[in-house]
Amino acid sequence: MTRLSGSGDDQSGGPGDDPLSVALEVADAVDGLANLWSVAAQGASLRLSPHQLRALRILESEPGLNLTTLAENMEIGPPTASRLCDRLEAAGLLERLLHPHRRREVQLVLTGRGRHVLDEVDARRSQALAVVLAAMEPGERAALSGGLRAFLTAQSDTGKETDDPGR
Repeated sequence: MTRLSGSGDDQSGGPGDDPLSVALEVADAVDGLANLWSVAAQGASLRLSPHQLRALRILESEPGLNLTTLAENMEIGPPTASRLCDRLEAAGLLERLLHPHRRREVQLVLTGRGRHVLDEVDARRSQALAVVLAAMEPGERAALSGGLRAFLTAQSDTGKETDDPGR
């Protein structure tokens, strides 16, 4: 496997590398970023599991979801989602509110504390990332930024094709 942090003996040729070689390099970088992301999040005043953070992020982007929809979005079963929400509610991060028009439905809504924790995680992650980016040369940062924009454009152009690695 190609390693960005390796000795260079297993590195590919340069800018026109084949997609698989670049994919291996990107996978290494993503692993490093995921570690940085996780460590920064764990330094927040309230330590949350990745599952808990993901649930809060979903509720932040789609306030008022019901439990079933949250479970579907997280690709977990409703009982697991219910226990997850129990813990988040006990920590004061979300509230369960009766739906104003459907008596049997309960909406899940972030509390002010829940939003504050997400803001703190965002700030810690951004700071940790900024430290790493500051260690790069300006041209390297510009190249990374341009490459990420191109990646996101290509990803949106290919749609869900990445779900099937054999394609």
